[in-house]
Amino acid sequence: VMNLPYQVIMAVVGLIGLIPILLTAISSLRVKLISIDVLVSIAVIGAFIIGEYNEAAIVTWLFMFGEVLENITLQKTRNAVQQLTQLAPQTALVLNDDGSTEEEDVDFIDPGTHVLIKTGAKVPVDGQVLTGTALLNEASVTGEAKLIQKQAGESVFAGTIVENGVITVNTTAAGDDTTFGKIIELVEEAQDSQTKTQRFIDKFSQYYTPFVLVVSLLVGLLTRDVRLAITVMVLGCPGALVIGVPASTVAGIGNGAKHGILFKGSDVMDRLHKVDTMVFDKTGTLTAGQPKVAAVEVINGDRQTIINQLVAIEQQSDHPLAKAIQQLTTTESPIVSESKTIKGRGLQAKIADHEYMVGNLNLATSFLGDNQALQATVSRLSQEGNSIVIFANASQTELAVFGIKDQLRPDSTKALQQLKQLGISNLIMLTGDNQETANQIATALPLDDVHAQMLPQDKASFVKSLQEQGHQVAFVGDGINDSPALAQADVAVAMGSGTDVAMDVADLVLVNSNLSNLVRGLKLAKHTIKNMNENIIIALITVILLFIGLFVGYVEMASGMLIHELSILIVILNSMRLIHFSAQN
Repeated sequence: VMNLPYQVIMAVVGLIGLIPILLTAISSLRVKLISIDVLVSIAVIGAFIIGEYNEAAIVTWLFMFGEVLENITLQKTRNAVQQLTQLAPQTALVLNDDGSTEEEDVDFIDPGTHVLIKTGAKVPVDGQVLTGTALLNEASVTGEAKLIQKQAGESVFAGTIVENGVITVNTTAAGDDTTFGKIIELVEEAQDSQTKTQRFIDKFSQYYTPFVLVVSLLVGLLTRDVRLAITVMVLGCPGALVIGVPASTVAGIGNGAKHGILFKGSDVMDRLHKVDTMVFDKTGTLTAGQPKVAAVEVINGDRQTIINQLVAIEQQSDHPLAKAIQQLTTTESPIVSESKTIKGRGLQAKIADHEYMVGNLNLATSFLGDNQALQATVSRLSQEGNSIVIFANASQTELAVFGIKDQLRPDSTKALQQLKQLGISNLIMLTGDNQETANQIATALPLDDVHAQMLPQDKASFVKSLQEQGHQVAFVGDGINDSPALAQADVAVAMGSGTDVAMDVADLVLVNSNLSNLVRGLKLAKHTIKNMNENIIIALITVILLFIGLFVGYVEMASGMLIHELSILIVILNSMRLIHFSAQN
C-alpha cells in the first residue's frame, strides 16, 4: 500500500521535471535538430510507459540539475567579462563653458566635450588631459597594476581609475567607441566564436544523437527489453562532450582578457598553438618606439651647462629628437631669445646674447667649418646606430654631440628566449630601417634572421613566402604600416592600444604592448587547447565506460544518469582551472 503513494509522487515529480526538457526538445526538433533533450525526453516518456516512475523522476531531475550546474559555471567563466563590463562608467561630469558641471550619460557625449574627473572616479571617456595632473590605475585596459602619472596633453582611457588628482579631459571617444568599449566587444565576440574542434563536436553531436536513437531502437527490437533500450538512450547523451569545449574556450579567453591579452575567438588559440615562426616588426614592437639620448660626447665646455642650454632651446620643438632631449635632467633653465628653424637642418638661437646652433652635421659644418674631432665623433656615434644632434656656440668653446636612438623594450630579450623554449623555432625581425641600425638592435636579441629596409608590402610578401615553405606564421606589429603583413599572417598580433587598423586586423591584441604578454598568451593558448582535449577524452571515456557497465549489468538508468552528470561536472571543473591559470606554471 505504501508503494502506491510513492509511485504517484515519483510520477508527478517526473512529469514536472519532464516539461522544461520536453519544451526544449520540441523547439530543437522544429529547427530539424535532434538534441540531447530529445533523447532524454523520449527516454523519460518510455520510462513512464513501462511504469518506471522512479527512474523517470531521477533522470529528469538529474538532467535539470546538470543544466543548472552548467549555467552557473559558464556564468562564472564569463565573469571576467562581466567584471570588465561593470568597470565601464555610465555617466560623466560634463564641464560647461560657464564653469558649472552636469552629469550626463556617456552614450550621449560627443567628441570635443570637456569632462571633469575627480579622485576616486572612473574615467568615463577616451581623451586628452587638458588641465591638472593625476595618478591613474590603468589595469582595466593594460593589465598593468602600477600607477601612471598623467599630465596635460597625455591620453587617458575610459574604464581606468583616477587614484589621486583632478583632471579635465577633452573627449576623443565615448561609449562603445572607446578602447575599453572595443575590448569588451572583442572579448564577448571571441567567447561566442568557435574552434574547429568545437564546430566538429557540434556536427558530431548532430549525427551522434540520432545514431544513439537508432542503436537503442535496435537494442529494443533485438532483446525485446524496452527498459534496456531506454537506458541506452539516457546513457548515450553526449553532455560532457558538448559542454567541454565551450567551457574551456570561455574560461581561457576570460583569463586572457583579465591580463590585457585579447583573443579574437577560440580558433585564434587553435592557430597560435601551432605557430612555429614569429616575425616581429622592429620599431614599437621589439623597441619602445620612443627615441632616448643614448650618448653625450662633450668636445669642449661644461657638460651640465651644455645640457641646460640645449634642453632650453629644444623646449620649443616637438620633433621626435627634440622630445628625446627634453627628457634630460637639467639643473637650471636659461632664457632663450630669437630662436629660428633652419628647415631640415636644425635650429639657431640666442642665450644671453650668445649665438648657438643645434642640428645635424650639415648645419654644424656651415656654422663652424671643418672640425676633425667633431666629424670623428659623429661618424663613430652614427655607426652605433644613433641619430645625431650637435650643439655648439660660434666660438666652439662649447661643443657637444648627442647620440639618440630607439631603445629595446626591457622585456624583449627575455620574452624571445621564452618563446624559443615554448617551441617557436624561427624568430625573425623585419624593419624599414637601414641594415646598420637593424643589426645594432638585433645583436642584443636571440633572433634567427634580420631583414632591413622593408616596405609594408615587402613584409607581407616575406610572410607569404614563409607560409609557402610550410611554416605557421605569427606576425607581431604595432601600426598601420604593419597591416598588410598582419592580414597575411596565420595569427596577427597587434601591440598596444595600437592603431584602430591594427586592432581590426589583429587576431590577438596585447593591450599594454608588453612582449612578456605574448609569452603568456602563447602559454594560455597551449593550455586551453590541452584542456579542451582533456575534456573530450573525459567525455568519451565516460560514454564507453557507461556502455560497458550497462552490458555487464552494473549500470541502471538512474545511476547511469548520475555518472553522466558527474562527467559533466568533472569537465566543467577541469575547464575552470583555466580561470586561475597563471603563466608562471
